[in-house]
Amino acid sequence: MKVLVAMSGGVDSSVAAALLVEEGHEVVGATMKLWGGASDTGCCSVADVDDARRVAQQLGIPHYVFGFGDEFEAAVVGPYVEAHAAGRTPNPCVECNRSLKFDRFLRRADLLGFDAIATGHHARVVHEDGAWRLRRGVDPAKDQSYVLHVLDQDQLRRTRFPVGALTKSEVRVRAAALGLRTAAKPDSQDVCFITSTGGRAAFLGERLTLTPGRVVDGAGAVMGEVAAVELVTVGQRRGLGLPGGGEPRYALDVDVATATVTVGSATDLDVGGLTLTGCHWVDEAPSGPVLAQCSAHGSPAPARFDSATGRLDFDAPARRVAPGQSVALYRGDDLLGGGLVLGV
Repeated sequence: MKVLVAMSGGVDSSVAAALLVEEGHEVVGATMKLWGGASDTGCCSVADVDDARRVAQQLGIPHYVFGFGDEFEAAVVGPYVEAHAAGRTPNPCVECNRSLKFDRFLRRADLLGFDAIATGHHARVVHEDGAWRLRRGVDPAKDQSYVLHVLDQDQLRRTRFPVGALTKSEVRVRAAALGLRTAAKPDSQDVCFITSTGGRAAFLGERLTLTPGRVVDGAGAVMGEVAAVELVTVGQRRGLGLPGGGEPRYALDVDVATATVTVGSATDLDVGGLTLTGCHWVDEAPSGPVLAQCSAHGSPAPARFDSATGRLDFDAPARRVAPGQSVALYRGDDLLGGGLVLGV
């Protein structure tokens, strides 16, 4: 099989390529150059590209760089800014998977005559009962299936996740045994276009006119001020301009139009359910009992889902999720799909 491996310069994609070579496939590595601006926390730096190229040399496979910067700006960065301007909290990693890694990259692989693509994601693809299943990676601490809920049957058919059956420690042992330069390289943790020094405030401040706002309680009484309502997310506690002492307060709602952040207690964050929009399913739309995961490393919560309305009702009260965030739905280890939070 001819496989194009997306090599980010990290240990997971390095070992993914190595495993495919060991299996006897015709393997080619390619690194997507997505973000051309300042980056000190993600996977788009010159050093990352160089690491990917050096690993490909070690494995004896060709390596290419694909410049997808314009597509990344249009499909990921632009919508990220627009979401914050509207008071939503986006998940750019999900959108990058949707539009770049499993769309643009896959289409490039098709044009070049590859049979499949592969990445270093910790997840598993299984063909069972005539359908392709997307399952959690075997390492619970590193499972990345949540950010892959946007994939469909055709994409899964042409995708391989070679390290999904390994724990992270096993991946590093494999890399060290092969002498790969990425064996001990730390994982990328943050959004590639948000620097650790400037953060969201600096990034959005260059692209938006940030709006000062007032912080009010549930009765509308003013309790404080924030420098920019666009930087506040539901569930946030710090940086709300509130006086010290007393019961902790959390952001319950962000209204950019009126420049108002409503706060309440931790109990006020509990909700009985959420409404999802823009839902996407790996195979068939589910209804009935599901497990809802509301963040990349969150604990799945038992719930019931109505695919006709997008309504997700938790079996027990759960913490409110910010509008714009992704919720992935599971049955056991099988990822069913997911959608974006519209509201409670």
